[in-house]
Amino acid sequence: MALLREERESFLAEPHVAALGVAAGDDRGPLVVPIWYAYEPGGLPWILTGADSRKMALIRAAGRFSLLVQRTEPTPRYVSVEGPVAGMTEGTGALHREMAARYLSGEALDRFAAMAEAELADHVVVRMRPERWFSADLGPDA
Repeated sequence: MALLREERESFLAEPHVAALGVAAGDDRGPLVVPIWYAYEPGGLPWILTGADSRKMALIRAAGRFSLLVQRTEPTPRYVSVEGPVAGMTEGTGALHREMAARYLSGEALDRFAAMAEAELADHVVVRMRPERWFSADLGPDA
């Protein structure tokens, strides 16, 4: 059964690893890769990615991308959101730490933040303006 708006936004706000999809050209399927993302209900989902990465080049060319998050327990559930790029800004150490804090804690977070500060300086924040949502909970009581 399709999720209500509040349910899908709440689910997307949880710290799932997303599958990012972006058009990769007429002669191939889309590029689909795992990625960390951040989202607050009612806001714009955002990702951090390398400025010179293939996915960044494809996002620039397509002007839009998709994110899909899912779970299998306690019931199978997914949310997919697709839309145009709403903005791009330079990534910062603070944004890397904010993103990583959704997925890591304690020493693992500190180590990642230090590595990101030293090695991920050329990252870009990409924000999406959601246009299309697809979602469902496939549990027996849905």
